[in-house]
Amino acid sequence: VQLQASGGGLVQPGGSLRLSCAASGSTIGINRMAWFRQAPGEPRKWVATITARGSPSYVDSVKGRFTVSRDDAKKTTVLQMNSLKPEDTAVYYCNADLRDAATGWNTYWGQGTLVTVSS
Repeated sequence: VQLQASGGGLVQPGGSLRLSCAASGSTIGINRMAWFRQAPGEPRKWVATITARGSPSYVDSVKGRFTVSRDDAKKTTVLQMNSLKPEDTAVYYCNADLRDAATGWNTYWGQGTLVTVSS
């Protein structure tokens, strides 16, 4: 079982980016899916979560700008980021509770994708 994140890049302040994260392998169940980010010199911090029932929650600094969604049929979660600010610059990681046919439920991390907001 793996999580593969994609969609990072360089964007100007005020711009938008869409991050995707897909679960692969022998995933037979998905519970919570989340996004974290780590800015240079700082610890990894929580950004957003979407529950198995589709209920989202966000850190205050991104409320109204970021939207988290999921598609269980495609085993993916998407983080739509609008009105980006330089302080959003970080490596973004997806995180999910996945059920594997052989090992049961575990928490997995994607490899990280870099988002740079700069003019």
